[in-house]
Amino acid sequence: MPSLTPESLTREAEEGLATARKLLLELHAAADGRTSADALSLLHRLQLALAQPSHRAGLFSEVHPERPVREAAEKVTQALSAFATELSLDQRVYRALGDVDAAPLSAPGRRYLEHALRDFRRAGVDKDEATRARLKALAEEAVLLGQTFDRAIREDVRQVKLLPQQLDGLPQDYIAAHPPGDDGRVTITTDYPDLLPFRQYAHDGEARRALYVENASRAWPANEKTLRALLSVRAEQARLLGYASWAEYVTEDKMSRSAETVRRFLEQVGTVAEPRARADVARLLQRKRRDVPAADVLEDWEKAYYEERVKQESFAFDSQSVRPYFEFRRTRDGLLAICSRLFDVSFQKLDRVDVWHPSVDVYDVRRRGESLGRIYLDLHPRPDKYKHAAQFPLVPGVRGLQRPEGVLVCNFADPAVASPALLDHDDVVTLFHEFGHLMHHLLGGAQEWVGFSGVATEWDFVEAPSQMLEEWAWDAGTLALFARHVTDDTPIPAELVRRMRAANEFGKGTHTRHQVFYAQLSLAYHQADPAALDLTATLVHLQRRYSPFPYLPGTHFFASFGHLHGYSAMYYTYLWSLVIAKDLLSEFRKEGLLDADTARRYRESILVPGGSRDAADLVEDFLGRPYGFSAFEAWLNRD
Repeated sequence: MPSLTPESLTREAEEGLATARKLLLELHAAADGRTSADALSLLHRLQLALAQPSHRAGLFSEVHPERPVREAAEKVTQALSAFATELSLDQRVYRALGDVDAAPLSAPGRRYLEHALRDFRRAGVDKDEATRARLKALAEEAVLLGQTFDRAIREDVRQVKLLPQQLDGLPQDYIAAHPPGDDGRVTITTDYPDLLPFRQYAHDGEARRALYVENASRAWPANEKTLRALLSVRAEQARLLGYASWAEYVTEDKMSRSAETVRRFLEQVGTVAEPRARADVARLLQRKRRDVPAADVLEDWEKAYYEERVKQESFAFDSQSVRPYFEFRRTRDGLLAICSRLFDVSFQKLDRVDVWHPSVDVYDVRRRGESLGRIYLDLHPRPDKYKHAAQFPLVPGVRGLQRPEGVLVCNFADPAVASPALLDHDDVVTLFHEFGHLMHHLLGGAQEWVGFSGVATEWDFVEAPSQMLEEWAWDAGTLALFARHVTDDTPIPAELVRRMRAANEFGKGTHTRHQVFYAQLSLAYHQADPAALDLTATLVHLQRRYSPFPYLPGTHFFASFGHLHGYSAMYYTYLWSLVIAKDLLSEFRKEGLLDADTARRYRESILVPGGSRDAADLVEDFLGRPYGFSAFEAWLNRD
């Protein structure tokens, strides 16, 4: 990757746009009958010209350490999105595609044509000129509002100042990494490497509450105004396109097919999880009463801490006891080794590649000497970087033209800052999960059509392969391949893993119900009339109805709920995918997680096809039957 500057990023986008505009003229000529050009091929080449600069801009707006590059990336995204919106409303292109003879096309080619025509209609190409103009303006406004929403979350890092003794209960390496400043106080931020261990281990309840309040108030009040505007834009878009709400519009082309199906699904999951959740809360409250005898409620900011206490005392498992087995570099290399075996690939580290930050590692992914693509691992926190964990596409793969490249963005302990850099097991699970997306992008990146490359399935299936790969982070056999104590190099004991797994079973009910709350919130915000919507009141109502933990007055979680931009009404997709993931896993349980034949069938049935077929058909090919709910329900109720 060549050195990146605002000018080079802008120039690359301008070159892509120039190519796209040339191809657009050719499409217009085909539509007007002046040529007999292959309209579908022209559209594909046009999308290829825009894909790479679009992916690069999307990535660098979130992770580049230099503000001018991030700002240039946002402007590039705006320009590319404006062109894409204009294209989606171009009636001549739609007419040219409508004249394409689908009969001689391959099955993926027919699907590509069907999806292209569908997406043009869903964009409003068949509306009158005034409506198309308004839809174009709204789409461009939505891009700006989304960028504003994300930027506010990314750049608003809050903190609390504490006395050193308020870190009691935290691991020694955490305490060592947070020495007091000149004022004698310790600074703890809302960045994940600070936040997550603190809320789990710190004995000081008031300190945990203070950090919770700061974290649940990030990007507020700015993002309340931005979110209101974004919801209004989406509601108007949906109305102009003939839908009752944005939720109805955005679910139409997913596995769910409608917002009503999503609502019924969430109610089903919530009902199944409720008995388990009630039992979980009762046990947590019982433990809290040993500290606060008169307690009659367990707060959201206490959940992680008391879950840890119950796991220590009832399951003889202390989460800190496994941290020495998960040194960052060894864990990363262990993950690569497991995926190498599971997916029949090798990872070749590249040292002389120009990257956007020195901490980024680069690997070629190969099979039997042939390069399949390239991955970039950007795994440590820094100022103004994306705060969560995600896989970003960089180059979409197209068979015979270009190999896929993808980027894993996380925020784990950095060996350059902390020595040793130890991970909580939750971090390990996150690493496996996100790497699942990366492998899907790579292994599914040899498609004939760019629109089906990699993780291009229906959105409510996207998480299933990653959620399934989490299981490899819980298995004693796979963990024994890399998890060794940082001081004496002994492998993680199978008995410790057994207790860790047993402890993990606790809290599934409360976690699932809380996920239902998040999903219902994202759905409700996108079904309501924005003019009458009270963001906080809706949040309080839904949290009271679905979450086991009450709302803390004065907090504004919705302002930093980044999925409200990227996922809009579709946070439900995590639970929908989880139901499928548990069913997929049932095949691996038959012969073992590292069984070569099962892994090969999974790779070829689920990952390699990318988005070239419906997800339900891919799953049925692998399972030999349609997916069902029973495996998820059995998992949820398992002790």
